[in-house]
Parts: sequence; structure tokens; C-alpha cells
Amino acid sequence: MEAFLLSHETAVRLGAFIAILSVMAAWELATPRRVLRESKALRWSHNLALTVLNNALVRMALPVATIGVAAFAADRGIGLFNVLHVPYLLAILLSMLTLDLAIYLQHLMFHAVPPFWRAHRVHHADLDFDVTTGARFHPFEMGLSLLIKFAVILALGPPAMAVLVFEVLLNASSMFNHSNVRIPETIDRCLRWFVVTPDMHRVHHSIDPRETNSNFGFNFAWWDRIFGTYRAEPQAGHEAMTIGIAPFRTPRELKLDRMLLQPFRTEDGAYSIGRQREPVR
Repeated sequence: MEAFLLSHETAVRLGAFIAILSVMAAWELATPRRVLRESKALRWSHNLALTVLNNALVRMALPVATIGVAAFAADRGIGLFNVLHVPYLLAILLSMLTLDLAIYLQHLMFHAVPPFWRAHRVHHADLDFDVTTGARFHPFEMGLSLLIKFAVILALGPPAMAVLVFEVLLNASSMFNHSNVRIPETIDRCLRWFVVTPDMHRVHHSIDPRETNSNFGFNFAWWDRIFGTYRAEPQAGHEAMTIGIAPFRTPRELKLDRMLLQPFRTEDGAYSIGRQREPVR
């Protein structure tokens, strides 16, 4: 089974993406958390077009997938786990934790370094928050993120199966924690000790820079608590909070061409860590 999954990595990831997108979209229709303010047809068509474009560009520019890098490291004995010969199941567990910590730190870096923020803010400039926001990333960010994962994999030497599971989990959690779904408060309060919930991550998409620069986790919720970046609730409350960033507030900014041009535009606002001023109203 493991050999089959690894040999069909692209199909596995695409199938998981479609399945989770469909489930979360149906859940959003059944029990929405917020009333969406912008055209869903406009947002979905352009957000998903960006996703398709990203996959095509990344495959052309970096045809070697993360699973391939893990296999390369294993064949040549590169990386900590390959040198120390860590037991397989322990290596998978530690790999999942380490890769998730790397994604947390990467996310923090994208908010701290102004040129990286300019690419990452495409994700934050969505004027609503739903499952497609979790797939809305600029190609520059996707490419840089992939290179960072390559470096972590070469240093760590994780099993290829751990990398595949992590990639599927990262994709799934991004769609889950960006979904416009209502989860009972008592359940949410318990879940967010372990995984990032939509209510927890929605705070990160607030227009207030102090809230934007909090709750950086994607899969596991504890990194924000450990490193002091956790914020329980938005000041305005989930129904009343404003989603997005201040310089990009018109429906025109939701279109594909504007998203692709964002890193080259000068409007920074107060969002990069270290440049925060008063909260944006």
C-alpha cells in the first residue's frame, strides 16, 4: 500500500484536495459562520484559477516534488534520520512535528520580512474567508515555500511516506481552518488545543495588524501558544470583524491579474511585523 501511494503521489494529493474541498464547501452551505459580503462566483473562480496556475508553474519550475527529495535523501544517506537510523514509526512522528514547526516559522518569516510579506499578502487580501482562501497563494510564495521544504527535508531525512502524509495533511488543514463553518464553541475550545480551527485562524485574517500578526499555525495549534503568538478571539467578534488588509478593499482586487501583480505594488500598510502602528479601522 505504501509503495502504491508513493508511486501515485500526484493522484493522491489531487484526490484529497478535491474531496476535502467538496466536503468543506458542503459544510459551509449547511452551517455558515459568517455572512459572506462579496460575490462568491467572483472569488471562487479567481481563487481556484490561481490554484491551478500555481500548480502548473511550480511543476514547470520545480519538477521534483518533496517526496522525490525525501527519496533522494534516503538513497544517499542524507539527513539526520538517515544518518542516525531512527526507527521508522518514530521518524514519521518526529518528521510530522518538525515539518509543521518549519511551516509555522516560515509563516512567521513571511510576515516579518517585507519582500516576503508582499507575496504573502495576496493570501490576506481576500475580502471574505472561506475554503478557497486556503488555496489562495501567490506563485512566488508557493515556490519559496517549496524550496524551504526541500531544505528541511534534506537536513532532516524524513521517510518519504511521512512527507506525503504531511503534504496531504497540510493541504487539508489549510482548507479546514479557512472554512466558513460554524463549530460549537465548546467543541472548538477543545479542538484548538490540538489543531487549528477556523475560529482560531480567522483571527489571523483580521484587518487589524495586531490580530493579523497572531495565530500563525496551520496544522497543530500548540506552536502559537509555545511562542506567544496566540490570540483567542478578534476584538470585534467573529461576526463583526473585518476580513482583509487595508490597502486592497475593492472587488477589483479579487481578480487574478491583481493578485499576480500585488508583490510589485507599493502599498504596504502597517502589517509587516516591526512596522505595526495603530490598528486599522
